[in-house]
Amino acid sequence: MVCAAALVPVTALVATASAGAAAAAGTPSCKTSGLVVWLDTKGNGSAGGTYYNLEFTNVSGHACTLRGYPGVSAVNLAGQRLGSAASRNNAHTPVVVTLASGTTANMAGTLATVVLKITDAGVYPPSTCSPVTAAGLRVYPPGQTASKLIPFPFRACSQAGPLILHVEAVQKGIYPG
Repeated sequence: MVCAAALVPVTALVATASAGAAAAAGTPSCKTSGLVVWLDTKGNGSAGGTYYNLEFTNVSGHACTLRGYPGVSAVNLAGQRLGSAASRNNAHTPVVVTLASGTTANMAGTLATVVLKITDAGVYPPSTCSPVTAAGLRVYPPGQTASKLIPFPFRACSQAGPLILHVEAVQKGIYPG
């Protein structure tokens, strides 16, 4: 299985957050086909779960915008959903993040990021969770019906009900450079 860290793109593209949708007027929404979606596998653990940064990089060749929550679910090796889709954590108000095209990874800048919490499936009784090893994540960028798959094995619930995935709205993140 390919490690998700290998999906870190060679180029990261500058993102800037506008004060609102008016500032992004005229800039199209980012389409799934023009995005690289990847997971920073250096998670921060907490009691019962781990927080990861889910990143969106624009490779479309033109500026585009993201706003809102991505759809995220655990999948098996066949790409079929396991358990329940991610719940929304309303910790941050959704903002418009404009992703520009053409900035190289070694330049300090910003990017579109989502905080993803993966709750330890072991906190749920096996009878309500039926724990399995997920092969990865299926991610639908905000407002899109096409998805990207991210290989990343973790313990997940195969039964619907227990919420092990939680996402925040897309925010402007700082790319270390």
